[in-house]
Formats: sequence, C-alpha cells, structure tokens
Amino acid sequence: MFDRAKVIDSNFKKYLSSKADISGFTHLGGHSKTRVIDIFESQLISRLLDLKARKLRAQGKSFYTIGSSGHEGMAVAGEVSRLTDMAFLHYRDAAFQIQRSKKRHGHTPIYDMLLSFCAKSEDPISGGRHKVLGSKELFIPPQTSTIASHLPKAVGAALSINKAKRLGIDSEMPDDAVVVCTFGDASLNHASSQAALNCAEWISYQNLPLPMVFICEDNGIGISVRSPQDWVKNSRGRSHTMKYFDGNGLDIIDSLNVLEHAFDYARSHKRPAFVRLKTVRLMGHAGSDIESVYRGMKEIEATESLDPIWKSAKTIIGNGLMSYEDVLKMYNDLETRIDRVGDQVAVREAIHDAAEVMTSLIPTKEIKPLPEAPSDESRKKVFGNEWEQMSSPQTLAKLINWGLTDILHRYQGAVLFGEDVAKKGGVYNVTANLETRFGKNKVYNSLLDETSILGAAIGLAHNNILPIPEIQFLAYVHNAEDQLRGEAATLSFFSNGQYTNGMVVRIAGLGYQKGFGGHFHNDNSLAVFRDIPGIVIAVPSNGRDAVKMMRTCVAHAHKFGRVSVFIEPIALYPVKDLHSSGDNQWCFEYPKDLSDTIELGEFHLEKGDNSLCILTYGNGFYLSMQAKKILKDKGLDPAVIDLRWLAPLDEKALGHELSKYKHVLIVDECRKTGSLSEALMALVMENCSPMPKVRRICSQDSFIPLADAANLVLLQTEDIVHNALTLTGAKA
Repeated sequence: MFDRAKVIDSNFKKYLSSKADISGFTHLGGHSKTRVIDIFESQLISRLLDLKARKLRAQGKSFYTIGSSGHEGMAVAGEVSRLTDMAFLHYRDAAFQIQRSKKRHGHTPIYDMLLSFCAKSEDPISGGRHKVLGSKELFIPPQTSTIASHLPKAVGAALSINKAKRLGIDSEMPDDAVVVCTFGDASLNHASSQAALNCAEWISYQNLPLPMVFICEDNGIGISVRSPQDWVKNSRGRSHTMKYFDGNGLDIIDSLNVLEHAFDYARSHKRPAFVRLKTVRLMGHAGSDIESVYRGMKEIEATESLDPIWKSAKTIIGNGLMSYEDVLKMYNDLETRIDRVGDQVAVREAIHDAAEVMTSLIPTKEIKPLPEAPSDESRKKVFGNEWEQMSSPQTLAKLINWGLTDILHRYQGAVLFGEDVAKKGGVYNVTANLETRFGKNKVYNSLLDETSILGAAIGLAHNNILPIPEIQFLAYVHNAEDQLRGEAATLSFFSNGQYTNGMVVRIAGLGYQKGFGGHFHNDNSLAVFRDIPGIVIAVPSNGRDAVKMMRTCVAHAHKFGRVSVFIEPIALYPVKDLHSSGDNQWCFEYPKDLSDTIELGEFHLEKGDNSLCILTYGNGFYLSMQAKKILKDKGLDPAVIDLRWLAPLDEKALGHELSKYKHVLIVDECRKTGSLSEALMALVMENCSPMPKVRRICSQDSFIPLADAANLVLLQTEDIVHNALTLTGAKA
C-alpha cells in the first residue's frame, strides 16, 4: 500500500487485536507503573496527531505535516525534565510537549496542537502564523525550522543561569534549572550545531557552569540522505568536557534510565551532557515526501517494524500494566477524541488580514519599566577622573565608551561581550576600561565565533539579561546572520509577542578606514539587515548622537524586548576635525543628562536654502557637511539631513520635509546595488508633493581595496559637490 500512514496505523491495531508476540519486552526495573502508562499515552497522542494532520492536509485544512512518528520516545524527556527547564525543541518533538503539558494543570495539548496544525488564530503559541511547537506556560520557546539554528541560543540560555545569579537579577530560570536542546542527527552536521557544541565544550573546559542536556534524535536519515553508521556516537562520544550518554529512544524504559541519568548529571554537576537517542523516522520526512523514491520497500517495512509505540505497548502488556484490549481501547478512544477535536478546530477562524499577521513583528508589550537613573555621585565613582573630562568635546570612540559606561552602570542585567572587548578594550579601544569598571561578569571576552556570540545573546535575553554583543567587523556578521534573521528577529513574531529577546548588537562597520582593505575589515554593505522585519538599524554619524541613540536602543531592548543593530562607523571613531586640521568640529560634548535621547526614526536637519537638500547618513553625513561648506562658498547652501535611523524610517515626516526643496541629492556611502538609496528614491517618489528633482550617488559596486585605491570606489566629498552643482544647474 502506498499510504504508509494507513499501513502503520493498521499494523499497530492488528498487532493488538491479534495479540501479537511480545517476547523480548523490557522489564520495568523499578519504574512507576502509572508513570510508564502516562508516558505511553503521550506517545499515542503524538502518533494520532500525526495521522490526523495528514487527514486534514488531504482535505486542505492543515498545511504542514512534518511529524513526530518514530520520535515518540521524546515523551520521556518531557517527563524527566522539569517545567522550569527551558526547552528548545526539534520539530519532531510533539511527544515532549504533550508530556510536559501534563505538568501544568488545565493544558489541552490536543486542541492546542491542532490549532497550530491548521494555522488558526487561536493557536496559543503563534497565533496562527506557523505550525510550531512551543508554549509560554510550558517554557518552550517556538522553533520554526530547527536545522541546528536553535543550538547556539540554547547554550546562551544555559550560560545565563549562573550569570543571572551573579548579576543579582530576577531571572526566568531558577538556579537549579537545566536547558534542554533537541535536534536530529542530520542537523548535527550543520555549522550552527558544530559552533554551539564547540562553544559548550569551550565553556565547560574552563570549568564554568553550563547545565544543559543536548539530545540528538538519531533516526539515521536526513530527508533522503543517510547518516553514516554510528556517526553520532563516534563523532560525539570522544569529548572530554561534555559527558556522553547513549540511549534507545524506541524503548521507554531504557530512555527513562538514560535520560534520568543525563539530567541528574547536568543538574548536579552544572555541566553539559550529550545524549544520542536512537529513533526511527516513519512516514517520510513530511507529507509531501515520497519516501519510496529513495528507500526500497523492504527498508521502509524494516523501519516500520521498529515502531516505538508498538515497542512501548509490548512493555506495557508484558509487565502486566494493561491488556492487549486495554491498549487497543486507549488507542481507539484517543483516535475518536482527536478526530472530534480536529473537526472542531478545522472550522475555527484563521488570521484575516495583513495587519493582524504583523501585530507581533515588533514587540510593543512593556516587559519591565526602565531602571531609575543613578545619581551623579554614583556615576562619578564609576567614571573616576574621566568625569571631569566630559565638559570637553570628544571623539566618537570616546563618547561611545562613556555611553556604554552609563548603560552598564544603570542596567543591572546589562552585559557586554565579544572578541577582545575586555582587557584589550576592543580593536579600536572603544570598550577600554569597561572590564575594570564592572568586572568580568558584565564585560567579558567571547570565543572567536560570531554564531556563538549572537546565539549567546539570544539565550541570555531569554533569562532576563540585557545583552550588548559586539561583532568586531561588519563583514563578520555574514558568518552568523541567521542568528539575527532566523532566530532573534522572528521570536516575537512566531510567539505572538509572548517571547522576546531584546538586545543591542554593536558592529564596527562601513568604509573609509585608512590603511585597511579587503571585504572583511572595510565593508560598506548594510543589505543583510535591511530586509529583516522588525529590527532597529542605527547608524550614528557622531559621538553625541551615538550616545543618545544607544540609550534609546537599550531602553527599547529592556522595556519591550526589541532587537537593535547598532552600526558604528569605524573611520569616524578617531576623527576630530571636519574641514581643517585642528578645527575639532567633529568632537562633541558628552550628553550627561541620561534622559537626553534621540527617538526611533528621528532625523537631524542641518538647515540651508530651499534649492537643495542632501539626504544621507553615517560617513555620508560627515562628507556632506564638508561639501556644504564648499558649496556655500560657491553660492549654494544646501540643507543636509542625517537620517541616523535606517530602520524605522519616518517616511511621512521625511516626505513632508523633502517636499520643501526643489532638488534632493541622496548621498549613500554603501554600494549602489542593494543600498538604502534605492528605498530613499522610492520614498521621495511616493511621499513628496510637489515632487523635487532627485538624484542619488553611491559608492561603486566593488569590494574595497587597500590604501589610496579605496578612494577610487568609495564616494568622496568631491562627488557630492559635483553632483550638487550639476543637479541644481548651479555649475553652469
């Protein structure tokens, strides 16, 4: 028969009705009878939900049928773990969530999961946005497509347990919590999982607390690609800093023995454990997967003969806990119940419009109020002799350092970390003295891996810590961009605003560094961030604005759980002068008043006449201010707008302002293709009336070479002057 779901269902019923041989069943070994039956019930519910999802899919009422059949042994992990153990789950772990739901009175896992399967707006985790496992009350953040991308944040969450205690903050997890992270054997090979496992071992190697249990559900195949024999065991069993456990996920008793041992070890030793749990995959990868294309029928049937719910039934019957008839009745009764609930769910309301879909893109629910501003006396103690220097203008680098000092002082749960940020103070000395001021628990070096840095930030944020990770150079983000795109930015959306992971990611970036070349250290592309819904993109052009904008980003992360990317123009870190040596016009006083901020979308206008407005940001604003002086000497005094925020843009306010000018010159320091200038051109066209004459100039679509050759591909002050004159006709 082609429909293997029907075959598997039929086989199980046939085994029970014919009283098939149960020899070789596993003895209870001291485990509670009621506990084993309870776990078995969850396994049956998980299987029957898979079968119902496929029936609903055939009727066009369900939309995503990747199932948990063959992985029902994960109900044991749901039983062994505590409700206070945060769980980052593989998409085949319905049985885990079903069993955990029994730990909290009043939960209705069948109804809840079917709402998710059918994408109904009452789905308690995603609000009908996706078929995901997850529950706020069950401490299971939603994972949308967990091909290892959830492992790095699980490590961060485990790291946060001890760190939150040392910070003295109210955390989400108690001191004795363990973080659970589950995934498949094929995902073990993904770069994200290797990064996370390496990071966990790196932390454990230094005897730092990391209470977590990795569970690799080894079904031997990833869609159609087989895992080499014993690959998981032989690749992970040799670690000296992560204890290895091997269990049979097809056997309810062996799973209990192994997982209890693993969780006890992680909890008591505060060390990571790795469990390889043998499973099988039944019914193909998903409903659309035709398994017979790449697996012969003998192999499919051999796999089906290992059905874990039949193995569990043999244990139940063999130990005299239930009869064949009792098990069959339980199965049939659950099937009837699930069919009835599924039919009720299928007619519930779905999301109706785009606005409803997007309500959870941006976190708006206040998580906690801002902490009170510390007194100047306490600030003086933190700053030491630098407090008196604040009345004199300083560079971008120095002002950011002072801004971070105030933030780390005010926010008890704020931590700053990244490569070389501690004792060295970062590559550009921006974080100098912060470790001395606040200690190694609040300011610390990470390992050299951007995936682990961003993943750790997400995990820390899950436990009420406010992370400020640093990515050393803009181009390094590309090694780990999925941690922003696929994890951090999606959490609020796919949890209907119930979960957030507020953070401020500091990134040194953009071009114009003298003496630097190559796309790693001198990169001028922000395209990777611009199409991620909901995130804030900040690009200050000077130190004063940087401090005020950083305060805003941190406040939104703390108060709402918002994710911000804070781009610091490297080339402007040390700059003092604007027009001539010694003029100090790019040095600014530190805004000492902690309430002095720049709100999201608020741009700066440098006034001029109504003939021309230059629209720009970052280094472009610095260059445009140089051009403004030159142009003024030629009889043209342009207004200059510094956007400051690339997302969100206040399109209405910008359109209103730009409508006042006859000409608009968009100056974008980034590459022409994929730069913000494209969106700004559209903004002018769609929001200005009357319509000004508009032109854009950008840097070349090129990587940045070394030394003076960089100036050949990067936008220069002279380009701004030339185009301003040409656009307005003033040159003629």
